[in-house]
Amino acid sequence: MCLCAFVTLHLNMKKVITIFGTSKAKEGDSVFELAQETGLLLAQAGFTIVNGGYGGTMLAAAKGASQAGGEVVGITCSAFKKSKPNQYITREVLTHSLDERLDTLIELGQAYIVLPGGTGTLLELAKVWELQNKGFIEKKKPIIIMGKFWNSLIELLAIDDPKSVSVITIVDEPKQAIELLK
Repeated sequence: MCLCAFVTLHLNMKKVITIFGTSKAKEGDSVFELAQETGLLLAQAGFTIVNGGYGGTMLAAAKGASQAGGEVVGITCSAFKKSKPNQYITREVLTHSLDERLDTLIELGQAYIVLPGGTGTLLELAKVWELQNKGFIEKKKPIIIMGKFWNSLIELLAIDDPKSVSVITIVDEPKQAIELLK
């Protein structure tokens, strides 16, 4: 049985939302606060959160969800030898490569929220976006971009392929994302 099938069998069959974002955010940063509020509101709405399980926005979203008694699955990776899972995840799934980790994050998500981030977040956004554009994942799995951070990239890609941006929804705040997901 593949890792994703095993994890899916053991998750409560709530709607699962994968959150992508920077690992560099610190408490007090606006993106940290955004992630924490997102996690809180998702958990209050009954969603299970899946994320990378470490620091930054992963920690913030998990902390917010834990404040509401929510479930957070951290998809960690043995390749990150010095990184430790954050204290707010309720379940850890250890993968053995970055590719396996990203594939698990994508396969488990029934929708995706993308927060500001660096190259790792860009990789996550690009892969889920391309998989959806090419029909390798269901179009019913929303890709929600939180805030304006990625707007220039989206506008640039729309020049080459205007149809590609039709699978992306941009919202300004977590409440809007929750409404879209309900």
